[in-house]
Amino acid sequence: MKLGIVGLPNVGKSTLFNAITQAGAESANYPFCTIEPNVGTVLVPDTRIDELVKMHQPDKVTYATIEFVDIAGLVKGASKGEGLGNKFLSNIREVDAIVHVVRAFEDPNIVHVEGSVDPIRDIETINLELILSDLEILDRRIDRTKKALKGGDKKFQSQLDFYERLHELLESGKTARSMDMTDEELEMLQDVALLTLKPVIYAANVAEDEYSDAETNNPMVEKIRAFAKEEKSGVMVISARIEEEISALDKEEKQMFLDELGVAESGLDKLIKASYELLGLISYLTAGKPEVRAWTITKGTKAPQAAGKIHTDFERGFIRAEVVAYDDLMDCGSMVAAKEKGLVRSEGKEYVVKDGDIILFRFNV
Repeated sequence: MKLGIVGLPNVGKSTLFNAITQAGAESANYPFCTIEPNVGTVLVPDTRIDELVKMHQPDKVTYATIEFVDIAGLVKGASKGEGLGNKFLSNIREVDAIVHVVRAFEDPNIVHVEGSVDPIRDIETINLELILSDLEILDRRIDRTKKALKGGDKKFQSQLDFYERLHELLESGKTARSMDMTDEELEMLQDVALLTLKPVIYAANVAEDEYSDAETNNPMVEKIRAFAKEEKSGVMVISARIEEEISALDKEEKQMFLDELGVAESGLDKLIKASYELLGLISYLTAGKPEVRAWTITKGTKAPQAAGKIHTDFERGFIRAEVVAYDDLMDCGSMVAAKEKGLVRSEGKEYVVKDGDIILFRFNV
């Protein structure tokens, strides 16, 4: 999974990136200090992996990972190449989802490119540039579809009607993701690569001293939530400064620090959960002496395709999957005990893999 972190200059974007990846991207109080996108890979914390490691004492442990891309700050006119516009747009095309950092705090010492703090205006500034880019792409697609329709093939009429409806929505300032679409319509956009169709999590960046009650007591956060709900996006509250402090602590110190703040988990943990949910992802596990490992798949994936994540031969020669639920295995204390209690099931090609399934695939090629 690749997540692009975007936002106007000086909203806390690179500070957050540094904190969650400890990659040391340059972060300064002026626009465009991030020019080339910085990339950092983060292990997905998973207590299930930790417990399986205790059980199996494996030679190797592999957690799921997320790649974060810190993309240059965007300004008005990016769709026309202003600032680092073209570079920004090409970088954002390559990510699976967008983490849009929005400033939700006042601080006279940190300049704002617009001269004042207004989270909805800031969101709309970036969205507008993405919408303008999408309109250009859609214009070209509409022209192609009209030409194909002149050739007499009536199947293109429904495509044209849909593209023109979507074009109208974008022209009104709304994003493509805010539109209700059928599976057939989504299929029509498979190769259109619209930026405003990408899933978004708005990360409301609040001041350190406002973090503990920002979920319920911050007018700026409330505005962001209302906006996100309308366009079917996610929202989470973070404090980039607190994440920066947490990143310098070990596991025990981190937990003490969070307890003192009165919060259950770090912003990174919240962001990972929100990203999995937004993209409809789950993890199944493989466990044994050679390796304990998490494999990320889409919800609804059937056993052969899940096996294909490990190796294409596993999918091609799939025979069956031996499955035990994580909780059942933990209750039994060992795979042998789980088998004795009949909790290890043999599943075929139609089995839909569930989050936390521990699987051994049988295959033959």
